[in-house]
Amino acid sequence: PPINMKTHHLKCKRCVIVGNGGILRNKSLGVKIDQYDVIVRLNSAPVLGYEHDVGSNTTLRITYPEGAMRDPRKYERDSLFVFIGFKRNDYMWLYNIVVQRKVNPTKGFWKPVATRIPRRPQDIRILNPIFINEAAFTLIGLPNNNFVMGRGNIPTLGATAITMALHLCDHVAVAGFGYDLLDDDAYLHYYESTRMSAIKESWTHNIEKEKEFLRKLVDARIIFDLTGRI
Repeated sequence: PPINMKTHHLKCKRCVIVGNGGILRNKSLGVKIDQYDVIVRLNSAPVLGYEHDVGSNTTLRITYPEGAMRDPRKYERDSLFVFIGFKRNDYMWLYNIVVQRKVNPTKGFWKPVATRIPRRPQDIRILNPIFINEAAFTLIGLPNNNFVMGRGNIPTLGATAITMALHLCDHVAVAGFGYDLLDDDAYLHYYESTRMSAIKESWTHNIEKEKEFLRKLVDARIIFDLTGRI
């Protein structure tokens, strides 16, 4: 049977979306995060070596092809792999992964992608694109650009994951969200040395509008911010 089937039978699903923000550093939230029923991680954010701050358990790992971990040894043993895609090449990549065909790691991608995912087909899911649409246009209010996903209207993976959780979970918490855009030297991610100035160069996301959207959710106690940065 598919892994993590036990989550389907929970009477009350308490979910936490673990973002990749540098704010997670030295917050010692690992034990608290691991107490949730469903723990969602994003792209290639590592667990090994960061358990004290980010926990050790993973239920779902949501990722783009470019965000998938390229080293199969780094994947958790019992997490579902949840694919999210925007372009035809993304879905062709997933198809080749599932049927175990050769993957060209550079053709059609902005960075090299994984050529193998250590998951059985029954342990792979495709995130419903309706969550992307709802996050971008209904909740955050990004421009539709004639429904062409591109400049300034692609929600971050974190915002999309939160939108998904609002539909599927009874209680939604987040950790590692909230960019300090005023501090160019702050760490962008908890696991690398990239600084906050890098996010200001992004042309795909609208960080200010997303922050406004998340702040409204926190203020209304619809989601709960464990790191207190939103």
